[in-house]
Amino acid sequence: MIDSSTKKMWQKHLQGEIDSAYLYRVLASLIDDEKKKNIYLQIAEIEDKHVNAWKNQFSKSGIKNSLTEPSTKAKIFAWYSKKFNTYLLEQYMLKNEASEVKSYFDLYNNASEISTKTIALQLARDSAEHANSLMQTGGVNEEPWHSSESGGLLRNVVYGFNDGLTANFGLIAGMIGAAAHPQIILISGMAGMIADALSMGSSGYLAAVSEKEVYDYERKMEAEEIKLMPELETEELALIYEAKGLNSAEARRRAVEAMKNPQQVLEDKVKEELGIVKRSLSPFKEGWVTGVATAIGAFIPVFPFFFFSGGLGIWTSFIISMVAHFAVGAARSFFTGRGIFRSGFDMFVVGFGVAAVGYILGELILKFL
Repeated sequence: MIDSSTKKMWQKHLQGEIDSAYLYRVLASLIDDEKKKNIYLQIAEIEDKHVNAWKNQFSKSGIKNSLTEPSTKAKIFAWYSKKFNTYLLEQYMLKNEASEVKSYFDLYNNASEISTKTIALQLARDSAEHANSLMQTGGVNEEPWHSSESGGLLRNVVYGFNDGLTANFGLIAGMIGAAAHPQIILISGMAGMIADALSMGSSGYLAAVSEKEVYDYERKMEAEEIKLMPELETEELALIYEAKGLNSAEARRRAVEAMKNPQQVLEDKVKEELGIVKRSLSPFKEGWVTGVATAIGAFIPVFPFFFFSGGLGIWTSFIISMVAHFAVGAARSFFTGRGIFRSGFDMFVVGFGVAAVGYILGELILKFL
């Protein structure tokens, strides 16, 4: 007897397959590119087979099924695509196939029934192939069910510095707006600096822990794919070798030979295909670096008040903080790919806006207290 949680999970998968078949046909009807149209229609036909596979599973288990129509979410996507363009739907379908790969792998690993395992494995393979087809039509180069973003020491420094600077600058502007005594401004700024540093440091630590977990999970996912989908993985490995300059036949031969050593293939694919590496810093060090960078950024608007008071202290703090905002914005451009001046100017505007809002709020609080 199937329990309620299993039934609910099966219904979720069935609804997903119904939606996918429907949306692929919507995409096929809206685009002019014949190659993409044919790919979408072929995938839709395979999704129909998935729908029937789940319906048969329900029938064999004696479970009544009433799911036959696309969900409201799918219909909204279809409406939007017909009204505007298909870009959003195409990106959604790619991510959806990616999600299905993960979901079916989990189902395969956790299911106790042989029939469910068989369906899950086949559908995981099909979803991976669908995602690869979508990647080829959309110019995507890495498997979308893998997600990893390397942070790096410099990135932590820049973003920690940015957070501390902006947050504490807004706090000090609020204190100035409230006409606080210079000593109160200084004390508040130092308290804000410590609070920001502790907050960002702990966040950096937790983020590093999470990224390590992602790295371990991605390796496990890739190992599962090599184990369960050797044909597909051989083709992908051949493409990697071909991209490095080998001809098609030699790349294929190398890939077949390499698959005899799954552990080495795992290392190659994690590095070359997924582009993820194990972090060199420990979570504790990452948290410490982020916290210190935040404290330095937060200290910038504060330190003029150690030496000046009144208007001189306020204007010195403002000028130095605005210059620092432009500088940290320019530094961020190395990670965002935007122009240095544009990124610096945007951060300058953000800093000015934060100061203005903080100052106005300080005035209002003073007025109503």
